[in-house]
Amino acid sequence: MMISIKTREEIELLRENALLVSKTLAQVGQNIAPGVTTLELNNIAETFIRDNGAVPAFLGYGGFPYTLCISVNDVIVHGFASGYRLKEGDIISVDCGTVYKGFYGDSAYTFAVGEVSDNTEKLLAVTKESLFRGIKQAVSGNRVGDISFAVQQHAESNGFSVVREMVGHGIGKKLHEAPEVPNYGLKGQGKKLQDGMVICIEPMINAGKKNVKMHDDGWTVSTADGMNSAHFELMVAISGNSPEILSTFEFIEGKNI
Repeated sequence: MMISIKTREEIELLRENALLVSKTLAQVGQNIAPGVTTLELNNIAETFIRDNGAVPAFLGYGGFPYTLCISVNDVIVHGFASGYRLKEGDIISVDCGTVYKGFYGDSAYTFAVGEVSDNTEKLLAVTKESLFRGIKQAVSGNRVGDISFAVQQHAESNGFSVVREMVGHGIGKKLHEAPEVPNYGLKGQGKKLQDGMVICIEPMINAGKKNVKMHDDGWTVSTADGMNSAHFELMVAISGNSPEILSTFEFIEGKNI
């Protein structure tokens, strides 16, 4: 697959999607509490996206049946919304996408439901830190492997493991574009990063071993050992020697709302 280089105008349209996804995740986050069902969260997101003139990107994508990928505890990615009621101590990864003005947005955040264990809190913190370690490497002239290495090194040095089967990706007029952005790899390897590329960096980090299990629904992927997994994702434009982060966690975390 050819790598698509975006114009400034196209990057601004991607930014509009990125910010809408960020705001949608914040809306979902405000409603996360013990007793809430994951289907209720899914419906909140769909309503918010449509009220803002966009379309849920995941709904119907390859046959996926929901607006959100909602992955609880040991589910890594692509979990289905359901009647499951969240419990104190759960963690819930919410992955969301939009289509607006012909372009896509895609971002993810893992939320704690009430108080979680110290190790789970560390898993969330390290996964998010590994994302920002990777983003620091997303500059023109670097290679994809520089991002991958930074994510892997931080996660594994803290005693966690990196999922191999799912990766980050380019994004634009399609949800998944070249290049793939693995969360493990070697410095100086992979595609060279150029100004105008837009990528999604999305560490998926397991508390236990890296091995995964695919469920019979053909979508849901969980840890093989049943231990928790966390997932954070942001959209980044390659722009000179400083990454341009298009999406944000600020709406979720209460800054600059």
